[in-house]
Amino acid sequence: MQFFDFYKKEKSLAFTKLRTGETKLGEKILSISDEKNWETELQQSSARYVIIGIPESIGVKANFGIGGTETAWKSFLFSFLNIQHNQFLNAEDILLLGAFEFSSFQEKIKNKSIEFLRDCVSEIDELVYPVIQKIILANKIPIIIGGGHNNAYGNCKGAAIALQQKNNNSKQKINVINIDAHTDFRAIEGRHSGNGFSYAMHEGFIEKYAVVGVQENYISQQLLTSIQKNKNIQLHFCEDIFLKEKYTLDEAIQQSIAFTNGNSIGLEVDVDVIENIVSSAMSPSGFSVNQVRKMITQIAKQREVSYLHICEGAAQLENENSSPTIGKLLAFLVSDFIKANIKKS
Repeated sequence: MQFFDFYKKEKSLAFTKLRTGETKLGEKILSISDEKNWETELQQSSARYVIIGIPESIGVKANFGIGGTETAWKSFLFSFLNIQHNQFLNAEDILLLGAFEFSSFQEKIKNKSIEFLRDCVSEIDELVYPVIQKIILANKIPIIIGGGHNNAYGNCKGAAIALQQKNNNSKQKINVINIDAHTDFRAIEGRHSGNGFSYAMHEGFIEKYAVVGVQENYISQQLLTSIQKNKNIQLHFCEDIFLKEKYTLDEAIQQSIAFTNGNSIGLEVDVDVIENIVSSAMSPSGFSVNQVRKMITQIAKQREVSYLHICEGAAQLENENSSPTIGKLLAFLVSDFIKANIKKS
């Protein structure tokens, strides 16, 4: 498969710190042994969850953002693969498929125009969505670690097409709950990290879209007016929860769950919704880590989730901001999702 690096068992072990008397996820997590037959192996695997990385920041830069989101993936692996394999989390329910290899894209965008970057994002879209599609067709749940939020488009397209095939329904769409400080519903102006959902809805892959955590300071009036006219979009503002107290965070989540009922959902988490987390749109105000952990747990327990996508975090941004804990944050969010979701199986 072009631009994809399949991780064999040795790769997982390279990120794992072995210790006598303990068993880490990296020692037990499943993998593909023959990349030429990866689809067959995937279908035959007992794993319920398939982890893939999309380490790139091209979509972020195409949205005039700060690069560096490609650095979160390896940080995640060092943390996640060293979680304990125990009664709370069974590594054999998880397959680490590998990661997209977009370093050549990262090189070719240097000193290029915004239009060139956006064309590259469209190329990435075409590489991402078939992988998501194939994982879901194999009756697995993809867990995608970004990378920029531009990849939400590939997730939605891949999930919707897979569901159409599984249900023999060419009109099948997916609903999305996005935990995010931004709507990422900008204009159809060339692909970037700020318009993955507007493209996916425009092209017929999303039916209903709920966003929890939007910040009033970062949505234009033009965009807000347009969204308010769309009955298939629901927004919950951070200010309405914490400052105006129109509803509680729990109520916002339950309203989002109810709003997106009827279809399987994609669960999107942009870490810029969490206060003081290093990301391309880092903010001193937002949700706490534990609030986001709770939201993921609530949604995973109550809804059929087709995929989980966590994006926009960085271990090292190009403006020199860095985070020694981004990997552990992502590992918490992924493990919380699996623990909550597996109880329904």
